[in-house]
Amino acid sequence: MKIAIVGRKPDTENYVQYVKNQGHNPVVTLDLKDLANCDCLLLPGGGDITPAFFGEQNHGSRSIDTALDILQLQALDFCIKKRLPVLGICKGAQVINVGLGGTLYQDLATSAIHRYEDGDQYHDTVIEKNSWLYDLYGEHAIVNSAHHQAIRELGSGLSAVQHCPRDGCIEAIAHRELPILGVQWHPERIDHQHTTLSGEKILVYFASL
Repeated sequence: MKIAIVGRKPDTENYVQYVKNQGHNPVVTLDLKDLANCDCLLLPGGGDITPAFFGEQNHGSRSIDTALDILQLQALDFCIKKRLPVLGICKGAQVINVGLGGTLYQDLATSAIHRYEDGDQYHDTVIEKNSWLYDLYGEHAIVNSAHHQAIRELGSGLSAVQHCPRDGCIEAIAHRELPILGVQWHPERIDHQHTTLSGEKILVYFASL
């Protein structure tokens, strides 16, 4: 299976290895023409989304790459029209939300729960029953995250399927009709000294779509 990763090559190495580990072919690209030859799309993590794309001034967003935001939103739109599966990880989940008309918290007051200065923060989450994620992990999962922004208002057609119980932060989403999934955490780089969670399950399920 060919999985398009719309991002800059120096920033996508973890995602390339994640895809290769499951026997799939990653196609890292900034050329949307490559999507026509791929089976699905992975939107990777990265900096913050340009706030204008969800109708706001900058109130704490940083490491913005507007040119990349545009390409990722266009890639999402292409896949929606073609009904191709999409997986968003961290920023990628936020791109899905914004692309479907949702908004973001630009700088969480509780960001210390979700990021650690020298790496990922590990924390508990609660998963909604009767969701795709519940079938993989059950009701609780300790996940790794590194974000200071989060989904605020959900985009059209999206449901929240995982939350942080400490502050209510949305940790995963799913579209109610289309094969579109997103996780706010990082299944591609889990340290098993901190959790027994298998990040590979996310990609296996995604590929099955």
